[in-house]
Amino acid sequence: MRIYVGNLNFDTNSDALQAEFSRFGSVDEVFMPSDRETGRPRGFAFVTMSSDEDGKAAIEGLNGVELDGRTLKVNEAQPREDRGGGGRRGGGGGGGGGRRDRW
Repeated sequence: MRIYVGNLNFDTNSDALQAEFSRFGSVDEVFMPSDRETGRPRGFAFVTMSSDEDGKAAIEGLNGVELDGRTLKVNEAQPREDRGGGGRRGGGGGGGGGRRDRW
């Protein structure tokens, strides 16, 4: 079972989450996305538990619990919504207009 963990303290690391969730069963993976530009944590994570029973126990046991000064939001992860096709973000720059002399 894949579990969403939200409202994480930016200082919380994957080892801390592994320890908390392993109290409820076997943890297969802890994934903590980071911001592409800054490399800082984004304040949420996904934890994959070995079984649905372990996952449900972890959700029940950890939702609303405080970790590193923040109240966790823990629930079953939902499939990612399709946000549309690729496309380009932002504009590319364009010429500076006018004439440029090259020597």
